[in-house]
Amino acid sequence: MTVLLSDPRIAAITARETGEPLVDAAEVPELRADADPPGSLVRQGVLERLLVAQAALPAGLRLLIHEGYRSPGVQHRYFSDYREQLRARYPGWTGERLHTEASKFVSPPDVAPHCTGGAVDLTLATATGARLDMGTAINASPEASANACYTAATSISPEARSNRDMLAAALAGAGLINYPTEWWHWSYGERYWAYTTGRPATVYAAVSPREHEERPL
Repeated sequence: MTVLLSDPRIAAITARETGEPLVDAAEVPELRADADPPGSLVRQGVLERLLVAQAALPAGLRLLIHEGYRSPGVQHRYFSDYREQLRARYPGWTGERLHTEASKFVSPPDVAPHCTGGAVDLTLATATGARLDMGTAINASPEASANACYTAATSISPEARSNRDMLAAALAGAGLINYPTEWWHWSYGERYWAYTTGRPATVYAAVSPREHEERPL
């Protein structure tokens, strides 16, 4: 059974912080990025693992970074907006159900991996920037994609399945973990990673906008 970010066991993980800096993945020639700071920022340890994953890919393919760090304020807005979309679509759902269902697509702000700089949304592309078929676009919601956004979805083409498996093998081999409802979302060092890997505490805590401005890039 999939453990969602809304599960109380995720929030119960102790948040610790190493002080590791945020760095700009867009400035690393081995990777590609379609975002500018702060969206292209990730923790130094995440970047190092992305480079390990990149080296494991076949020649001619690149990791394409869509979004890394996200401020707590932006995360709160994303979650609230999506929860309200679900409320309008499913007026009979309770507040608890809305919270749980919303967490399949947007993390509750208090445990959001992106706010730590430890999470990254990414896909595969050719060296010239053409994206590979992954079955859905990045950020396709469960409703819009009929759950094809789930990493293990069986409704996608054999080509898309092969591409997802290749992405997963490279990233998991580098020590990142996936959020099972989003094939594009991988992370290291935050609460979901700690729960999944059996750690008692995080490596990274949430970073405020002021803090990320003060950290060396």
